[in-house]
Amino acid sequence: MYAIVKIAGQQFKVERGLKVYVHRLKANEGADVEFSDVLLVDNEGKVTVGSPNVEGTKVAATVIQHLRGDKVLVFKKKRRKTYQKMNGHRQDLTQIIVQGILGKGETVKDKLEAKKHEYVLRSKKEVVAPKAEVEVEAPKAKKAPAKKAAAKKAPAKKAAAKKKED
Repeated sequence: MYAIVKIAGQQFKVERGLKVYVHRLKANEGADVEFSDVLLVDNEGKVTVGSPNVEGTKVAATVIQHLRGDKVLVFKKKRRKTYQKMNGHRQDLTQIIVQGILGKGETVKDKLEAKKHEYVLRSKKEVVAPKAEVEVEAPKAKKAPAKKAAAKKAPAKKAAAKKKED
């Protein structure tokens, strides 16, 4: 299940457990936020398109941290006019993790209790999905023809030794 949601003037494709960097939000770290500007919802092939928003649908998220993006340099120059100007810019960002896509009458707590152990928030920066128990078969050992490789190399050494003697 995924949704297209408008957050701080930009559109993002989000799904449960996804980390997203958005423009700075006015929320504290660790705070829960909800976004009601949901433009499209895809629920396992059943697509709902809003006009302009899907009614009653929200996206719930948690603010992980506030940070600044990489520096972007803007250089302007006009040839033969002795004009050049350098500017820099760093965008203020907020990292959020999507807790779920909520329908009419649903709350985040109901969704999280249903999938209580699916995601564990260890620290503010790290989100870990639970380890699935998967049986892995040991790879079969390949028998390398060691004798043939050694036999091919041996005559080459003898030939090199004979050339040195000549």
